[in-house]
Amino acid sequence: MISILGISILSGLGTDAAEHASNMEAGRTGLRPLNELLTDDDYGNLQAGWIQDRSLLLSRKWAPASALALHCALEAIEDAGLSPSDLKHSAIIAGSSRGNAYLTNWPGRRPFKLMAASNSMHGEIASAVSIELGITGPWQTIASGCAASLDALGYAKLLLDAGIVKFAIVLGIELPLVPEIIKHYQHTGVLTTNGINDPYHPETSGFSPGEAGTALVLISETVSNTPKITGYWCNSDADSPIGMPSDGRGLRKCLEQAVAGLAEKKITAICPHASGTLLHAQAEQSALLSAIQPTEKISLHPLKPFTGHSVGASGALDTAILAHYLRENKLPPNLPNLTAPPAPFTLPEKPEPFKDATLLKIAVGMGGHNSIISMEK
Repeated sequence: MISILGISILSGLGTDAAEHASNMEAGRTGLRPLNELLTDDDYGNLQAGWIQDRSLLLSRKWAPASALALHCALEAIEDAGLSPSDLKHSAIIAGSSRGNAYLTNWPGRRPFKLMAASNSMHGEIASAVSIELGITGPWQTIASGCAASLDALGYAKLLLDAGIVKFAIVLGIELPLVPEIIKHYQHTGVLTTNGINDPYHPETSGFSPGEAGTALVLISETVSNTPKITGYWCNSDADSPIGMPSDGRGLRKCLEQAVAGLAEKKITAICPHASGTLLHAQAEQSALLSAIQPTEKISLHPLKPFTGHSVGASGALDTAILAHYLRENKLPPNLPNLTAPPAPFTLPEKPEPFKDATLLKIAVGMGGHNSIISMEK
């Protein structure tokens, strides 16, 4: 069994796990008009979430996403109570949809010319942590779209289960609030056009983008009173480069594999992908209703209404928030007044007790990639 020893969370909602939880329990989001950050163009009423302290993203040596990864890794290591020497031979697995692409001309940055090639590579995110902390274990950056950092957690679990390493640092890093990226998303039609921040609302039209950096330190041991990652499943739709089957059949099959793999374990909560696009809302609800057949209610905990959709970082970001609450035998609240899918699913607005049960975290990547992890306390 894999234990989560340390976490670091940074997004538009807060600078650490406690601040995220405080804002969530007060019913606040980290979303603000994108025009406040990107002032050179008019983004209309588009809301977004961004990291307030921009200095954390500035480094002459490393590109912005890499600088953020290093900051989060150090915080998670400190939270785990480990020194860099403890992690000398650990794995470093990063997940990011865009990596450092489009980030070379970051505002206020004067990069070293020598780093020009490295600063445009996805792999630099994990490489930077390896180099700066002297960690000599295997490193990898996974770029499976919005499922990237949940896949990073799954890949780290495989390495830990195989005994290749004892520790793993998992990173979810995304800085999508760049004009070129925003325009790509707008042209693709995945960003919200009506501002509805309610992923299962019948008129939801897309997502609100968000920046995020998160890190989790994992160990291949059962450590008491820590959150656990107990399973990982993934598959592909083989259907569309930007969409998914309207009946959610690929996700349904992945969920069915997870349910079968968990055998007699009691699934009482799910943190869905809940991106905000109408197609995904319909497909995910269909998959959940088909694959999950509980004898009692199951609580849903979509977290993107609080943080915005941090694309490739969202899986690890959500997992870190869940881990913070699981440390206290709780589940996170939902933003008030969200639209609930049909019964037996509920959307509790206050933190709820969680003990002796299993929860699922779902991520769905553009291109039709579905990933699921299971968690316990």
